[in-house]
Amino acid sequence: MPIGLFKRLFPSKEKVEAPTPNKKAAKPKPAENKKPKSKASTAPKAVTKAPQPKWDPAQFTVAAVEGKTRFHDFKLDERIMRGIYDLGFEYASPIQSESLPITLAGHDIIGKAQTGTGKTAAFLITVMQKLLTSTPQERFASEPRALVVAPTRELALQIAQDARELGKHTDLHVMTVLGGMDYDKQRTELSNKVVDIVVATPGRLLDFLNQKIVFLDQVEMLVIDEADRMLDMGFIPDLKRIIRATPEKNLRQTQLFSATYPYDVIELSESWTYKPHQVEIEPESVATERVDQKFYIIQETEKDKTLARILKSPEMGRAIIFANRRDTTRDLAQRLNRMGLNAMLLSGEVAQNKRMATLERFKKQEKAILVATDVAGRGIHVDGISHVFNYNLPDDPEDYVHRIGRTGRAGANGIAITFVDEFEAYGLMDLESYLGNKIVTEVAPEE
Repeated sequence: MPIGLFKRLFPSKEKVEAPTPNKKAAKPKPAENKKPKSKASTAPKAVTKAPQPKWDPAQFTVAAVEGKTRFHDFKLDERIMRGIYDLGFEYASPIQSESLPITLAGHDIIGKAQTGTGKTAAFLITVMQKLLTSTPQERFASEPRALVVAPTRELALQIAQDARELGKHTDLHVMTVLGGMDYDKQRTELSNKVVDIVVATPGRLLDFLNQKIVFLDQVEMLVIDEADRMLDMGFIPDLKRIIRATPEKNLRQTQLFSATYPYDVIELSESWTYKPHQVEIEPESVATERVDQKFYIIQETEKDKTLARILKSPEMGRAIIFANRRDTTRDLAQRLNRMGLNAMLLSGEVAQNKRMATLERFKKQEKAILVATDVAGRGIHVDGISHVFNYNLPDDPEDYVHRIGRTGRAGANGIAITFVDEFEAYGLMDLESYLGNKIVTEVAPEE
């Protein structure tokens, strides 16, 4: 299966809440570091589920193809296979075909893979397979069996949505623990429901952990996604405290993924994993043939006029404009709107509920303009983006790869235009070294 199909892992569908009728919720014994939980907080109400038509696994037939790995080859639980079948996928991506034999066998893994390679499905399949094929005798509220930690809210929301889609034929209960969202609602759900998989950002999770709203001593599966981004955003101290609350590394299975592998990540991964296997997947987007990359030498004062002219061209579909700073994105969006272009803003200074609404609006419009920062851009998984603009040359070459990877998805072609002004030209050498190619620049066209 082409990797591009997995870059937007799963389509948005109606949220399906899975009941947990088979989970035993007895009153727990008070522990030294835990407060006793009430019966009301540990006994989820039974949910009557409408009968579903019986699914015949025989209808999911995929031909064996040399050089490709079928999901059939992993001997997955039938409920997971049904979710994969509903989503229309047949062959595993490279990160999935290399990592699943390792993780399904119970080993820890350190994976070097970027967003868009299929790693989310890889670690979710392993988590769900383990949860469905082994059931503890007793289950209590506030004690997830699996924990996925991600650096940004957008990425965490995307992972949770993918988990619900993949596991919609299971009884697994997935919930998110995120800052900027309804605090009381998350606290109530954790306190009163048996939760299988928690997808969280570090800040809010640590808050709940300190208040004894959530307990991590029963975590069997730990996933740390985008470890390098955690490092960049200063989350490592919080992450260390969270991991210390989980069982010892030889008593849990850990999957750690990072797009880059700096020394600090190497050191941390060794302390957090037990006899890990390493898998490295070269990102398709570094050498993609589906994205036409253009570098325009341009004066800083000419950027807005040139950008607006290109945005008004007939071939323009959905477009994302990346800038390096929050204030730059805010001011640029305002200037574009004054020029008659309907530009939306997605950055860390925008409230979370508004960011979610903006992203949904962007997905629904065939012609739309989104101005975003790199952190916010990590959660953008939308097909049909015709153009990506780098209003600023990114400081980190890795961010360039993530940016242009928003276009040229799902087998489509895309265009990435980078503005290089007189203050940023020095960064081209670092980018050339990272890409392994000579960058050809040209003067921005007047027409």
